[in-house]
Amino acid sequence: MTNKFKTYTKEELVTKLKEISAMGFVANRRNRNHGGIGNTLEELLGIEENNLPIPNASEWELKTQRLNTSSLTTLFHIEPSPGAVRFVPQVLLPLYGWKHTEAGKKYPKKEMSFSNVGELPRSEGKAIRVVDRRGIDS
Repeated sequence: MTNKFKTYTKEELVTKLKEISAMGFVANRRNRNHGGIGNTLEELLGIEENNLPIPNASEWELKTQRLNTSSLTTLFHIEPSPGAVRFVPQVLLPLYGWKHTEAGKKYPKKEMSFSNVGELPRSEGKAIRVVDRRGIDS
């Protein structure tokens, strides 16, 4: 049985994304489809659509977004490989989390909540802004 999933190393993925970027504007290949932009990117990368809850480019979960939209992008649904690192609970929760309102009642005493809004400026592409629930930039 052959593996039908395309996999990339980090370097291969960055190179391929730069090639796609150099193409300039690419029309949505699935008109009237809310996920059309992501589907178009996957097609350009040679990644077969699978709708599985796994990263879509080896260890990398790719996200796309239309220009001039106010919709939010979900960053942390599942913890893709390397899951052993446990980045969200080990790094983000201690830095940006807060005690869950049901901690010690419905959940363990140390239960924490985490929510963020991130933005990546399109023109620069070199900064990520995290705003926690209290509105503090980090």
